[in-house]
Amino acid sequence: MRQIEDALKSPESAKEDIITVFLALQRQCFVLGNSLSNLVKHWPTPTQLDPSTIDEVLSKFGISSETKD
Repeated sequence: MRQIEDALKSPESAKEDIITVFLALQRQCFVLGNSLSNLVKHWPTPTQLDPSTIDEVLSKFGISSETKD
């Protein structure tokens, strides 16, 4: 990030270079956001019939390092 900032502030940087950098960043942001949206939309929801899922009531309390002897 610092290198991009320094390069953009440099007097040798051309307007076309700045446009290229920002368009590439916009495309990358769109692709990552779209991928994340699709992942969340298609994420499987657990069912009560699936034995690989955990009980939400127990998991909301976290992991306890204490043991009773």
